[in-house]
Amino acid sequence: MVPWTWRFEKADGTEVSPSVEPDEFSTQGDAESWLGEYWKELLEGGVEQVRLFEDTTEIYGPMSLSEAHTA
Repeated sequence: MVPWTWRFEKADGTEVSPSVEPDEFSTQGDAESWLGEYWKELLEGGVEQVRLFEDTTEIYGPMSLSEAHTA
């Protein structure tokens, strides 16, 4: 099974360590559900955007967490 993972970044694309450490996810839905639960904590911890990967393939991103905050 191929893992789904998030890459956590500043707005300029610099990778940062998340304030909440995720596991590897077995499905895209699990990864997205986890982000839905923790995006506020990640944003408060300095993560400004994320990218979703299936193994080493980028599926989408960057996705701003700030836009989620104002939505």
